[in-house]
Amino acid sequence: MTEATVPATFDIYRFDPGHDRVPRYQRFTLDLPPHTPILTALLKIRAELDPSLALRYSCRSAICGSCAMQVNSKSRLACETPIGPELARDGRIVIEPMRNQAVLRDLVVEQEPFWRNYDRIRPHLILDPRHPMPEGRENPMTTEEVERFKETPRCIACAACFSACPAVEADPAFPGPMALAKLYRFVVDPRDQGHQDRLLRIQTDGLWLCLRCHLCTEACPKDVRPSERIRDLKEMAIAVQGGTEHGSKHAVGFKENLRDRGLLNEMKLVRQTSGAVGVLEQLPQGIHIVRKKREVLRAPHRIEGMDEVEKIYEALDRPEEKP
Repeated sequence: MTEATVPATFDIYRFDPGHDRVPRYQRFTLDLPPHTPILTALLKIRAELDPSLALRYSCRSAICGSCAMQVNSKSRLACETPIGPELARDGRIVIEPMRNQAVLRDLVVEQEPFWRNYDRIRPHLILDPRHPMPEGRENPMTTEEVERFKETPRCIACAACFSACPAVEADPAFPGPMALAKLYRFVVDPRDQGHQDRLLRIQTDGLWLCLRCHLCTEACPKDVRPSERIRDLKEMAIAVQGGTEHGSKHAVGFKENLRDRGLLNEMKLVRQTSGAVGVLEQLPQGIHIVRKKREVLRAPHRIEGMDEVEKIYEALDRPEEKP
């Protein structure tokens, strides 16, 4: 029996810096079964229609991460994304290279920034030379210790999260979701002796540039949930050192602020975050806000049910309740 097919239109990003002044899109149309993976379709296009199409791929089994690209503006693995749902939703399939990395040719990007940020977090165990690993035998961990890794061992370094991250686009100083998820993995490893130094360094090395948009978690093909691990790192960094720069001071101030009355005191939060000097620097903007919203000058009233709010804070402050 002949397998049912559907007409599939592909608009593929093309750019060869040796010949093209600007990028362009090239359209291809194929008849394919709806379950056909995007990668299979691209390889068919390259084999039968245009052998000059450049792309990366390897295992074709969602293990190596090489075929990450944008499919209808979403960072995904081409080998595990079928064409059917994409066509049903958008009517066509737009294939583009990953964002936040320079295009070398067509769908191939320069991943040096991605790997440079990975190297920055020292992705290896830092051992105490006074207590070396036991030679010739295992160094076992308990089930509870292994479970603290959460989902981070699943990461295949495909860079889909890096591509989806607006913080990476806005500020090159941000290490990226994958690097921070890997950092978390070593911070919670009981064999690692550099966890405190890692937390001290990352406080001022981009941790608080995260926008908390969770697009990295949405893009991750392995459900690593890097945004949740970044949240955990922030909590652990504050526990080690407190608020040290704008982002962590804001988080600490926000928590203390709400605990006082149950409502946010915006004027107080500015002082807690920026200090007296910072308040003076922001004075023109503050005057503009007050003119538009005079109620920010008034201290909020204490809400009813503060005893329940305090119970929440007590639960949050119990170390045994934290991940």
